[in-house]
Amino acid sequence: MSMTDRAYSEKRDFIRMQVEAGATLIYAGRNIPATCKDLSSTGLHLEAACTPSIGEHVEVQISSDHPSLKGLEITGEIKRVDDLGNGLSSLGILITAMR
Repeated sequence: MSMTDRAYSEKRDFIRMQVEAGATLIYAGRNIPATCKDLSSTGLHLEAACTPSIGEHVEVQISSDHPSLKGLEITGEIKRVDDLGNGLSSLGILITAMR
């Protein structure tokens, strides 16, 4: 199958893992509860009750419930913001650093 025959979502360089994980978005000096919807090695999709601007830098913390797995601390740049209604936004974030 050629690249042009595949669906757009399959054309990514890195596979996205579908997750439904609690997260904290650190934006504008506030800790905002969020939900991580998917994650890849270069980006993530969050839903949160805020509306940052494209290009702004944020921090994201995703904790782990497993005692031997450390959570993720991510620094990223907002690349997409979509209004979901009810005060929620869908955020596409480019990962610039991960610890």
